Amino acid sequence: MTTDTTPATPKGASASGGRAGHAERRTRETSVAVSLVVDGSGSVSVDTGLPFFDHMLAQLGKHGGFDLEVRASGDLEVDAHHTVEDVGIVLGQAFAAALGDKAGIRRFASVALPLDEALVEVALDCSGRPFLSYDIPFGPEALPLGSPPFDPQLAEEFWRAFATSGGLTLHLLRRSGKNTHHVLEASFKAVARALADAVRREGTGVPSTKGTL
Repeated sequence: MTTDTTPATPKGASASGGRAGHAERRTRETSVAVSLVVDGSGSVSVDTGLPFFDHMLAQLGKHGGFDLEVRASGDLEVDAHHTVEDVGIVLGQAFAAALGDKAGIRRFASVALPLDEALVEVALDCSGRPFLSYDIPFGPEALPLGSPPFDPQLAEEFWRAFATSGGLTLHLLRRSGKNTHHVLEASFKAVARALADAVRREGTGVPSTKGTL
């Protein structure tokens, strides 16, 4: 398979003056474009062809306070995997581009977020060292959500792709929860809140003894 990836490039200041990034990726399986303003207002426009996945990405933008635009088309007649994973890759690239050298950010954040019976913990580090620890199991009784269907197992592939291309150390842990929708939504909201906290500026220098992240 050939891959044509447009490198993520900073868009500079957005119209609102916030940190912004844009990235695109085109393959024989998918076409994805993402624009992200980190210092946004939670304005979201998403179309991936997977309504449930769109709903989850909307949580990420809204609760992170990001302005997020995602346009994706893929071979959904085969499977949703390619689309979900590639959106994660491109979103991570846009996120990294928006942060630039990460000067002044808090860097670390964690949150425990409830949604009815579900409770998900997230901890992350904008470290530049990609790593995902994902402990949100779903049993064989967990049915796909939406139409076309979104397999709950695909959430892990999305977060792995996002953490890898975004340069994040990311941990997700389900403390409780039975409803598949609630657990997934709690995880997206929790990552959103942790990201919003981690990227807040609280200084001027790069938060690392190495001088770079």
